[in-house]
Amino acid sequence: MLDTGFTGFMAINKQDLDGLDWNYIGDDNLRTAQGEIMFDRYLGRVILDGREFVIPVYAGDEIREVLLGSEWLKILPLAVNYQAGILTLG
Repeated sequence: MLDTGFTGFMAINKQDLDGLDWNYIGDDNLRTAQGEIMFDRYLGRVILDGREFVIPVYAGDEIREVLLGSEWLKILPLAVNYQAGILTLG
């Protein structure tokens, strides 16, 4: 889900880290709708639109689904076709 209120690249639930060989790089406080919460930070490799990116990924128990944040909008174009229900990043 694209969450333009999240200013990072990506956030996932900690349980989704199983099977990913991402390196832990520290922790960070992030401001959320529930206040400031501490998240683990990993160096993740993701592929979007056929391109590989190495990005910081935040992980926490509170995250219900994979979130893509507004940091992507600085490097990839966003196209929205509201009538067709299509959102394209890349």
